[in-house]
Formats: sequence, structure tokens, C-alpha cells
Amino acid sequence: MKGTIKLQLGIIGLPMVGKTTIFELLTEDKNHSPNALKANMAMAKIPDYRIDNLTKLVNPKKTIYPQLEVVDIPGLIPGANSNANIFLDTIRKSDAILHVVRAFTDEMNEQIQPLQDIETVNYELLLADLDLIEKRITRIETNKKKNQMLVELNLLHRLKEALEDELPLSSVDLNDEEIEIMSTYQFLTTKPLLICVNVKEEDLLNPQYPEREDIINFTNATGLQFIETSAVIEKEIAELSKDERILFMNDLGIEESGIVRISRSMYQSLGLISFFTVGEIEVRAWTISEGSTAKIAAGKIHSDIERGFIRAEVVDYNDFIEFESMAAVKEKGLFRLEGKEYIVKDGDIVHFRFNI
Repeated sequence: MKGTIKLQLGIIGLPMVGKTTIFELLTEDKNHSPNALKANMAMAKIPDYRIDNLTKLVNPKKTIYPQLEVVDIPGLIPGANSNANIFLDTIRKSDAILHVVRAFTDEMNEQIQPLQDIETVNYELLLADLDLIEKRITRIETNKKKNQMLVELNLLHRLKEALEDELPLSSVDLNDEEIEIMSTYQFLTTKPLLICVNVKEEDLLNPQYPEREDIINFTNATGLQFIETSAVIEKEIAELSKDERILFMNDLGIEESGIVRISRSMYQSLGLISFFTVGEIEVRAWTISEGSTAKIAAGKIHSDIERGFIRAEVVDYNDFIEFESMAAVKEKGLFRLEGKEYIVKDGDIVHFRFNI
């Protein structure tokens, strides 16, 4: 059995920014021990209202949401080489990065400099990529077969220029050949990155913390996403019952939890989508890469289903919710049989016919 895609989200930031609180809220894991030299790891459930609606409609014995592996990476201590090495080595293993930035004061931190904090961490990522590129350029230029690697060498010089202009490598336009070359490296600034600004309660609905406009300008210039949330408020929300949570969020004027927005943003930034299997036993979301065929999707459930694939029975999520049963959907002619090359869409409800 192959199971779902296993991808990793690394949470980074300077010490005392609320990073570990965000980790605990994403993963619902409170049993780890904070460690300045070791990363903590747990699985996070990716909330999906469609799974909630299907569960209400079908009332299965079990509901399974998509998941993402989350790592709480030790906070970066500028100037501490051993800490920086752990920081960078752990990020290299992550498929996406969530950078938590402090925009609140407390007893230990009276000064707020969120943009400077962003630039401090960003500089470490840029510097690590620049170091890797310069070493590779040196190896190629001293290689007797240099003329056979000119495409790579020219690309590396372009990438170096971008980094020297303090731009992430994700901002560089690449052709197919260059993309293939890039895939052989473990660059840090090509990874999807979401800036999470951790604000105090009063700044959640009416953000007025220092350097906010500067952060917006910075993220626009670098092509990065950013989101504002309050770890303190999120922690209060997580401790309430479902009904109390709705009332509390309504009182604050919050339509959607920041943790939900973070989860969904990171899931989408990784190019992932979900298809569903629906039955009385189980309603389940299966994670696949956008653009995957029906046969590949079948293999996410079990290799036997992929090997013996015959047809995929496909129903649109919205049609199923509107007509409330598979029988009604079939009666309306909204049920389709698709072949192995069918590109599965986000939200498809699929049942696979197979024979082994």
C-alpha cells in the first residue's frame, strides 16, 4: 500500500516569536519537549470544509483528513554557527517553510522590528544558497569538461546575480532545461515560503503594528505570501468547544481561524489537491499532486488498484452535496466513467474499478 503523499513543512523563526505555539496548534501536539538543538516533528491535519460536509451527509464510521508533516525547527540565533547549521540542515529536508515573525511586545521583548527579523532569517537562506552556488561554479570552472556544462554554468551565474540582489531563487524565470538542472540542488530559497506575522489581539482585526507597510512592500517585491494571525487568540479558540468557538470568533469578527488559513495556504503552495472516497465506512481525503492522472490517484489508495485499474467512477463534489446521494447523482446523469489518463480535479469524488 502506497498511502498519501508525505511532505514536510518546516516552521522557522528567531527565538521567542511564538513558533512553537503555532506548531502545537497546527499539530495538536503538546507532548514534545522544546529543545534549542533539536527539531520536533508531528503530523498536522489539513482542515477541509468539504470533508466536514461529506461527513455530515454520509455519517461514516470514520473520517480522515489530508495530513502534512510539520517540523518545529530550533529558533535561529544570529552569530551562533552550530545553531545555524542545525537550522539550515533541517530546512533542507522541508518541502515548504512557514516563517513566524513577532509583531507583539512582551516582558522580554519590548521592541518590535518584524521586517528586520524577516530580513535576518531571509539573509541566512540567501547566504546558504549563494555559498552552494559559488562552490559549484568553482568546481565547474576548474573542470576539464567545462564546455559540456555551459548551460548549468550560465544558469548558476544568473542565480548568483539574483541572490546578490537579495532576491530568492524562486523569483528567477527558468526554462524547462534549467528547471531540470535546478531539481538536482537543494536550494532553500526555491521552497514555498509563507511569512506568518504573529500579532497581539488588538492588531488582528485592525493591524497597526510597526513596519506593516514595509512588510507588505517586501513580500510584494520578493513574491512571497504573508498572513497575520495571533497565536494567543488561536490558542484560546483551540481550547473551546465547537459551539463556543463559533460564538467567540463571531464576537471577534473572525471568519476563519488563522491556523486553518496557514494549513490551506501551505497545502496549496506545495501544488497539492485532494480527491475523496465516500462511503458508510469511511469518508477520506487523498492527497495527490495537481495534474495527476486517475491511474496515479488509484495508486495512492493501493498499488493493486493502480496495477489492475479499469475505470474511475467520478462525481463532482458540488453535485453530490446538492443531490445528497450517489443514486440521485446517477439519476441526474452527473456520474462519469473516466479512463486512466483522466486528470483528477480537486474535490472529485472517485471510486475505482479494478481487477487483479
